[in-house]
Amino acid sequence: MTLALVLNRQSSLSLVEQIVGGVTRAIEARTLRAGDALPSVRALARSHTVSPFTVAQAYQRLVELGHLVARRGAAYRIAGFTPAVVVPAPVWSAPTLSAAWLLSDVFADHSVPSKAGCGWIPGEWINESGLQHALRALGRIPGPRFGGYGHPYGMGALREHIALSLRRFDVPVEPSNILLTQGATQALDLVVRTLLRPGDTVVVEDPCYCNLLQILQLAGLNVIGVARTQDGYDFEQLEHVLQTMQPKAIFVNTVLQNPSGSSLSKANAQRLLALTDRHGVWVIEDDIYRELAPPEAACLASLEGLKRVIYISGFSKTIAPTLRVGYLAAHAEVLADLARTKMAVGLTSSEVTERVVANVLSEGHYDRHVRFITEKLRTAHQTVAQSMRAAGLEIFVEPQAGLFLWAKLPVQPDRSIAVATRALDRGIWLAPGSYFRPNDQPSNWFRFNVATSNNEDLWSFIRSLPPKV
Repeated sequence: MTLALVLNRQSSLSLVEQIVGGVTRAIEARTLRAGDALPSVRALARSHTVSPFTVAQAYQRLVELGHLVARRGAAYRIAGFTPAVVVPAPVWSAPTLSAAWLLSDVFADHSVPSKAGCGWIPGEWINESGLQHALRALGRIPGPRFGGYGHPYGMGALREHIALSLRRFDVPVEPSNILLTQGATQALDLVVRTLLRPGDTVVVEDPCYCNLLQILQLAGLNVIGVARTQDGYDFEQLEHVLQTMQPKAIFVNTVLQNPSGSSLSKANAQRLLALTDRHGVWVIEDDIYRELAPPEAACLASLEGLKRVIYISGFSKTIAPTLRVGYLAAHAEVLADLARTKMAVGLTSSEVTERVVANVLSEGHYDRHVRFITEKLRTAHQTVAQSMRAAGLEIFVEPQAGLFLWAKLPVQPDRSIAVATRALDRGIWLAPGSYFRPNDQPSNWFRFNVATSNNEDLWSFIRSLPPKV
């Protein structure tokens, strides 16, 4: 049979998504019925001037969705409908809002329709073609190659690629300075386990990455927050802490900080390094958003040269969160200690996922995809910032890049959890500032992910808040 599809090569949707959507709509309109045969992959590709690989991907997606059935040697056909008792969809009920839900259950909780406070790019922004290519390449590797645990430092080819990429930012690094980890969060945990002991004092930004606070708490550390400003730190406060508290380490989210979206200026980065060097403090640079930042953004590892800076990054914000591939860059002697800790608590990292990432980086048009994400985020920043201003919110800084905007809601700081709970009842996940502060201090600042916050239900709710509720 013929299949009428309208494919727009200027659309933001991929050709695969357009074919899937066109077939799905035809089924819903009953122009395609159970048992109908679709054109062969090559026939549809020829009639619409697309790659057979594109059509094959779309057909496979439709099989996975249950719309098509495929039998060896036969055409793809519209799936039949099995008569069954229709079970009503469960009534959605909001989960209990808590730090535990934010840090764990939210990642698997698909019941919340609007995740304005989440920390990842939308699924439709994932580099699907690059991932599919990498997974096919993985499938061609002989089974015996997966018979071992892999190298303690991680896959050599990927470490070489990372070292080359870091040298573009003037970080003096070789593959021997790179340790692969199960995500950047595990890298933070390895640093804490290796360099610090219970009772040690550490400095964090206020606000800072919420999972880091949990790692430090579990390690029994004394955590001191120093205010993060629009382009650096409250240096008067930081110098006082360094002099009086004698911390062992400071954790820094250099560019496009989570949650504030701010970046250190080069002048502030140099001042920070001068202070920490004077006091002999380890600097743990969490730089997970580097590739989403402008190329001239400050980099502590570049300025300092990995003497007392330990550099951390990963690929969850640019390739896919589920792959869990991160890395550390450090002086060779420190890296050896970190590798021993890695082996003690989890053996090697997954060479399977490392191979996928390596393939995406080398053959999956990675640079083009990063440019795509960067442009999507820039547009989203403009749209969401406009909605914030219209709702009367105060915006901390407008970076025009990265995932986050940090904005103050018209509520009392001690009422922010109540507001977030009320939002959850409306199917909206907000991320209150208290989750990002040491000791959960109250805050009426909230983190917004610009990629998931262009939602009228969200802004209708925000506008409905009474002043200083």
